[in-house]
Amino acid sequence: MARRHEKQGGHAVRALLVVVAVLAGALLGSAAPASAHAVLTSSDPRGDAVLKTAPKQITVTFNESVSLAEDSLRVIDPGGRPVTAGDPAHADGKADTARVRLTGDLKEGTYTVSWRMISADGHAVSGGFLFSVGAPSQTRAESTDEPAVDSVVDLLYGTGRYLAYAGLALLIGIAVFALVCWPGSASVRGVRRLFMTGWWALALSTVALLLVRGSYESGGGPAGVFDPRLLRDTVGSRPGIALLARLALLLVAALLLKRGWYQGRADRRTAAAALALGLGLAGTWAASEHASTGIQVPVAMASSVLHLLAMSVWLGGLTALLVALSRAPADASLPPSAVARFSRLALASVAVLAATGVYQSWRGLGSWEALATPYGKTLALKSATVVLMLVAASYSRNRTEQLLREPAEEPVLVTVGGGQGPAPDRTTSPPSGPDSADPGPEEQRRGLRRSVLAEVVIGVVVLAVTTVLTGSQPGRADAEAVTASKVPGRPDVNVTTVPFDTGGTGRTGSGKVQIILEPGRVGRNVVEVTFYAADGSLLAVPGLRLTFTHADKDIGPLDAELADQSGYWGSDTLNLPAAGTWTMRATVRTSDIDQVTVEKAVKIIP
Repeated sequence: MARRHEKQGGHAVRALLVVVAVLAGALLGSAAPASAHAVLTSSDPRGDAVLKTAPKQITVTFNESVSLAEDSLRVIDPGGRPVTAGDPAHADGKADTARVRLTGDLKEGTYTVSWRMISADGHAVSGGFLFSVGAPSQTRAESTDEPAVDSVVDLLYGTGRYLAYAGLALLIGIAVFALVCWPGSASVRGVRRLFMTGWWALALSTVALLLVRGSYESGGGPAGVFDPRLLRDTVGSRPGIALLARLALLLVAALLLKRGWYQGRADRRTAAAALALGLGLAGTWAASEHASTGIQVPVAMASSVLHLLAMSVWLGGLTALLVALSRAPADASLPPSAVARFSRLALASVAVLAATGVYQSWRGLGSWEALATPYGKTLALKSATVVLMLVAASYSRNRTEQLLREPAEEPVLVTVGGGQGPAPDRTTSPPSGPDSADPGPEEQRRGLRRSVLAEVVIGVVVLAVTTVLTGSQPGRADAEAVTASKVPGRPDVNVTTVPFDTGGTGRTGSGKVQIILEPGRVGRNVVEVTFYAADGSLLAVPGLRLTFTHADKDIGPLDAELADQSGYWGSDTLNLPAAGTWTMRATVRTSDIDQVTVEKAVKIIP
C-alpha cells in the first residue's frame, strides 16, 4: 500500500511539473522586451501642429507594443463631437503604433486627440494632444488628461492585487514554516486556519481580478465586470493567461492538501511539488507585470520570483510564528529545532530581499533623478517601512537573548531572527519583587509577541506599498517620456515662450509669443510661431520678424523668413549651422504704430 501511494505521489509530482512547465512556456512565450509602461514617442500630425488641410487619419507611435480597444484612439472636433471613422488598428501591422481614420468633413479649428492603451506590462496608460486645421480656435475639448482607468475599477483592481499578495504570503510562508520549520504547527488550529485563509484569499482575489480586468483594459466602469465579451478578451491576453495559470496552480495545491502533507505526512516528493508550486505562483506575477518588459527581462523575472518568494517566506512565516506563540497548546510548545530553522530562513529571506530589491530599484529607476518621480517616492516609502520592520526584528532578537539567559526545563519558544528561549511555566508566576531587577520570562515572552506583532503589522503596510509600487509607472519610463518629447506627440522639439508688451491698448497690446523649433538641432529647422493675448486666447498680429544670432561664433543675425499662415507664422527654411546658445530676437508689430523687440536665449544641440 505504501509503495502504491508513493508511486501515485510520483505521478502527481511529475504531472505538476509538466503543468508548471506548460504554463511557464505560455507566459514566457508572450513576453517581449519593452520598457515598462508605454511612452508616446511621435504622432502624425504632431502635437500643436496647424495644418492647411484636414488629415485623413491619425497615427501615434509608442516605444513598445500596445494593445488596442475600440476607443483606444479618439479624435474630438472643436464642438466636442467625435470625428473618427471606425476602430483603431496597428499601422502597417506594427504593434507599437495605433491608427484611426477620420471622417471627411473636418472643419477649421482645434481638434483633440486622446489615446488610451494597454502597455506590454499590462498597465493602462493614457494621454493626448491637440492639432488645428486652418487656424487654431478658441473652442476645443475640455482636457486631454483623462484618467486611464475608472476610479471605482481602479480601486477594485488595486484591492484585488493587494489581497492576492497577502494570500500568496500566507500560503507560501505558512507552508514553508509547516514543512521546514515545525511540522507540529499543523496541530495549531490558528495556523491551519491562516493557511486556508491564504489559499482562499489568493483564489478569490484571482477570480475577482479576472472579472475586473476587462473593465480595467477597456476603460469602462464597474458595470462591465460581468460582461462576457470583456471576459473573453481578458482570458486571451497575457495578464489573463497569468491569472488562469495561477488558478490552475491553486487547484493543484488543493490536491496536495488532500494528500495529507499538512497533517505532517509530507515526503520529499511532496516538498518538491510544493517548491514547484511556489515558483509557479510567483512566476505568474513576474510574467505579467514590470519584470516581463524592459531591459534584462530574464534576469528581472528571476529576480522578481525570488523577491516574491523571500517576501512570502518572511512575512508568512512571521504570521505563523505569531499565531504559534499566542495559541500553541501547552503540550505542543515550539521545539528548539524550529527556532533555528526559522532563524536561518528569516536571515536568508532578508538577504534575498535586499539583493533583489537593489537590482529592481536600479532597473525601475534608471537614475538618481528618478527618485523624484512618483515611482521613486513610493520606492523610498517601501524602503523606509522595510527598515522599520528590520528594527522590530532586532528588538525581537534582544527579547530572545533575554529568554536564553533563563533556566530551561521545558521546550523552548521560537523568536524572530535568531534563537530559542524556554517555554513558559504555565503553573507559576514570573519572579517579582525587589530582588528581581530584570523582567520575568513571561513578561519577556509577552514583549516578544508584541515585537513579532509589530513586524507583521509593518509587513501589512509593506504589502500595501508594494501594491501601489507595482501599479506605478517606473522612473525609467518617466525619464524616457521626458527624453522622447517635450511636447506630447512631438519628438525633438524646442519650445520657447517670451512675453511681449508693445505699449498699445486693448487685447493686442501685450501677451506671449510661443516659438517652436523642430527638431531644435544643428541643420534645417521648421519654425512655428503662435501669439497669445494676456487672457490666454489666440492672437493674430500683422507683422513679425525672427532672427537668430550666435555671438560666440560670430554668426548672424539669420532671418527665419517667416510667413503668415493664417493663425500662426511659420517657415521650413531656417538653417542653424552650429550648436550652442543662440539668441532669438522677435520683432512683433501689433498695429501700424505699436511694435516691440523681445529676445531670449535658446540652446541648439548637435
